[in-house]
Amino acid sequence: MALPAFAARALGPPLQPEQGAPARTTCPRRHSRVEAELAASRPGSVAASVRTGPPRGVSLGFNSPPLQDKPPKAFSSLAGALRAQLFALLPRGRRRRMHDLRRRWDLGSLCRALLTRGLAAVGHSLKHVLSAIFSKIFGPLASVGNMDEKSNKLLLALVMLFLFAVIVLQYVCPGTECQLLRLQAFSSPVPDPYRSEDESSARFVPRYNFSRSDLLRKVDFDIKGDDLIVFLHIQKTGGTTFGRHLVRNIQLEQPCECRVGQKKCTCHRPGKRETWLFSRFSTGWSCGLHADWTELTSCVPAVVDGKRDARLRPSRNFHYITILRDPVSRYLSEWRHVQRGATWKASLHVCDGRPPTSEELPSCYTGDDWSGCPLKEFMDCPYNLANNRQVRMLSDLTLVGCYNLSVMPEKQRNKVLLESAKSNLKHMAFFGLTEFQRKTQYLFEKTFNMNFISPFTQYNTTRASSVEINEEIQKRIEGLNFLDMELYSYAKDLFLQRYQFMRQKEHQDARRKRQEQRKFLKGRFLQTHFQSQSQGQGQGQGQGQSQSPGQNLSQNPNPNPNQYLTQNLSQNLTQRSNPNLTQRENRGSQKQGSGQKQSDSSSNGTNDYIGSVETWR
Repeated sequence: MALPAFAARALGPPLQPEQGAPARTTCPRRHSRVEAELAASRPGSVAASVRTGPPRGVSLGFNSPPLQDKPPKAFSSLAGALRAQLFALLPRGRRRRMHDLRRRWDLGSLCRALLTRGLAAVGHSLKHVLSAIFSKIFGPLASVGNMDEKSNKLLLALVMLFLFAVIVLQYVCPGTECQLLRLQAFSSPVPDPYRSEDESSARFVPRYNFSRSDLLRKVDFDIKGDDLIVFLHIQKTGGTTFGRHLVRNIQLEQPCECRVGQKKCTCHRPGKRETWLFSRFSTGWSCGLHADWTELTSCVPAVVDGKRDARLRPSRNFHYITILRDPVSRYLSEWRHVQRGATWKASLHVCDGRPPTSEELPSCYTGDDWSGCPLKEFMDCPYNLANNRQVRMLSDLTLVGCYNLSVMPEKQRNKVLLESAKSNLKHMAFFGLTEFQRKTQYLFEKTFNMNFISPFTQYNTTRASSVEINEEIQKRIEGLNFLDMELYSYAKDLFLQRYQFMRQKEHQDARRKRQEQRKFLKGRFLQTHFQSQSQGQGQGQGQGQSQSPGQNLSQNPNPNPNQYLTQNLSQNLTQRSNPNLTQRENRGSQKQGSGQKQSDSSSNGTNDYIGSVETWR
């Protein structure tokens, strides 16, 4: 490549190698540091003629003496000489800025060199580690120590890829529980939202035999009618959360009106000023604080229709619902609640038209409340209503003389109470379990045909779960609540059987619907296709054209073989659907031989086939 004239004049005569110096066959940048120092120490050499100054990459700074326009120096390449001449033509301020930029660029190059050497050292160490591991495992078959330069580069690339993946994973999933690391996401693309919520086995083995009517709970609840949902709220079973769902989380034509700062909401029927829900958050404690089954069944009809004349009262249905909880957890939760000062003194406990006397229902404490009581004192009180509370609140107390314990023996009383609670629970419109929030939501939606806006949340950490008890205390709590333990086992079995039954019924209905849709589409296609083919045949027969297939093929230069196949298929279907009609058509065609009668018989066959398809569909 020829140089311009001004560049040749600026460069002067070309540089000649030193006399006596050995000829170099490699790049000047690849000689060692010792050779560079020896070349610089020789007098009159090119390296010694270079101006001494600060190291490469370090500028003199802005406070240094101004740069002098010195004559060009010898460079090892033509590009360097050109850069020196052009650099001398620049202003002083511009040269200072370029010196500073060069210093920064050299620092960046130094950092990159250090990073590259560090990664190379890491790769080299990993190579030796892998070589040692493979040599131990595979023995003489491993030859990792003889890897060439290409293998080293591949190993370094793998290490870099691994580090990059770790950085990306920490950025995407900073926590310990990452959705991408769960095996469930790979086993099932769409996980079942109603999977086992208590971390138990997904396979459920029933213990009780229930009839179909006991499992199928389908309430014909019309919110615009006169029926009423009554919520029986048992203490410390999660009833407060479920009650809020009823007034704030249901899709309704006319939602409940809930004002800020007020617990009660107005839940009116569409177009009426009458409530459809009887609960704490809609009507308040109208029948007393945490009224039980005995109180509600006698109080709710009087409260709802008490102001109306007996002849004007509508014949309404009362659909009772409730929530149950594991007895041990519920007992500990109530104890913690009593420790904080809860008493439930406002509870009426009305039974058979009167509240219990102080002799029938003594108190466990003498002060205003029982705050700060230890667990042992809470368990030692024989009159504590926390014992077997769920059975007592779900049973009919009038069967055992209410709170009078002298009516019948204790063993017989416990048996009557348990059987009454089981019967009332089984015949309720709905009941849920605190330990199965999503299943509770599902069964309520299927029972009342009412959908919630947002799904229920399962809270596995509660105040009761924070209480640490030993095995002895747990067995004593189970002994104090032995009736509740039996009732909860019965309720859990019935609840899970209902859930499985409803899920299977839902799958069967969906499968039946898909089959009906396929049959409908198939019949619709055959009907439309056969009509089009029969119309074409009728037009040909009406014009009196009795041509054979061979003649049609001779007249039509581009025949469609599928047309004749479709015609034969439709004729076979017609003959199979009504063979007697086909015989009559053949006899009529042989006797009369007119095209008009043949078209009439064909149209009759078409109509009969359409009717058969409609009947089959």
